[in-house]
Amino acid sequence: MSVKVDFIFDIASPNVYLAHKLIPDIEARTGVKFNYIPTLLGGIFKATGNQPPFITFANVKGRFAYEQLEFQRFLKRHKLSKFKMNSNFPVHTVLLQRGAIVAHELGVFPAYFEAGLKAVWEDNLNPKEPDVLAEILNKAGLDAAIIIERAQSPEIKAKLIQNTDEAANRGTFGAPTFFVGEEMFFGKDRLDQVEEEIKAQQTA
Repeated sequence: MSVKVDFIFDIASPNVYLAHKLIPDIEARTGVKFNYIPTLLGGIFKATGNQPPFITFANVKGRFAYEQLEFQRFLKRHKLSKFKMNSNFPVHTVLLQRGAIVAHELGVFPAYFEAGLKAVWEDNLNPKEPDVLAEILNKAGLDAAIIIERAQSPEIKAKLIQNTDEAANRGTFGAPTFFVGEEMFFGKDRLDQVEEEIKAQQTA
């Protein structure tokens, strides 16, 4: 049975970086390619009434500190030594996410996504401004001028809003979120369940 896996993402989330680092091994084991769908995390939060953890857990004694501890454990467990928390956090990724849609259209999404993740979560860059994003993309061997120009078009802006609305309507309230068929899984810590569901649907 053919299985479809959607990955709802916004590079603004550090957990998207962490999840992505584990996905290639899952793809290799299952033979299923994940479908990366760019959205705006802020728009999802607004649509669902959600908030980022540093706000949600701010008044719960010990909770955010524990979340940070689990984050560090994840990094250590999976040997993700290049990760660095961005000093501009929360990072403004609207242009970056629009560009991801263009990259899909141009057939260069994998290289674009890797460049964006590296810039934000390894190199401590802030791709909010076009000139910064252009430098990131040119360094990765991508045509920054075309991508950024197209990313600022009404069509691409509308597509990102559409992706965000559709994700929220499916039940998404944060990122990373995965849909294996119609089964939803939230968070990097559910990737083992994502893989189990893929295999279950393949043998159904």
